[in-house]
Amino acid sequence: MKKWLIILGILLSTAIVNAEIKEAYLAGGCFWCVESDLEKLSGVKSVISGYSGGTIKSPTYEEVSAGGTGHRESVLVKYEDSEISYANIINYFLKHIDPTDGDGEFIDRGFQYSPAIFYLNENQKKDALKELSLIKEAGNFKEMKVALIPFKNFYSAEEYHQNYYKKNPIRYKYYRYRSGRDQFLEKIWAK
Repeated sequence: MKKWLIILGILLSTAIVNAEIKEAYLAGGCFWCVESDLEKLSGVKSVISGYSGGTIKSPTYEEVSAGGTGHRESVLVKYEDSEISYANIINYFLKHIDPTDGDGEFIDRGFQYSPAIFYLNENQKKDALKELSLIKEAGNFKEMKVALIPFKNFYSAEEYHQNYYKKNPIRYKYYRYRSGRDQFLEKIWAK
């Protein structure tokens, strides 16, 4: 019995060592909503709200939301690759935004709220292209306007933006309802 416990311990420690935390960078409008949605996925370890793609170092929320920085409101998704694949994250993400709106998302308008997938390598690019194609082929959308961009940078948003939906549940629920996000998603995916 003791021998089997030792073997089990070795196998478990090997699995833990071989498990790897990977990263995905996504923009889908309001980072509060994207963070909230993606944190529900099994295998996702954390989601951090921030800014990606622009030229200004360490931008503030005020700078990004005013436009002109080249940054989009984005999230950094840290996930366990043995529990969930990058492709599954992209598929889920695309089903929780409006991938046909290149001018913003729902109530949030402007480049800084436009959807994007920032890929880290050719495998992520390939997976993202495949998932974009699958979502389009599902027949709910005629044209996809999610930018597919090589990853350049990510800056964490201010602390008050992190886990906003948990810290300010009433304000968050009101914002989310008023944005029209859930109504749109329910209409599209109810089919």
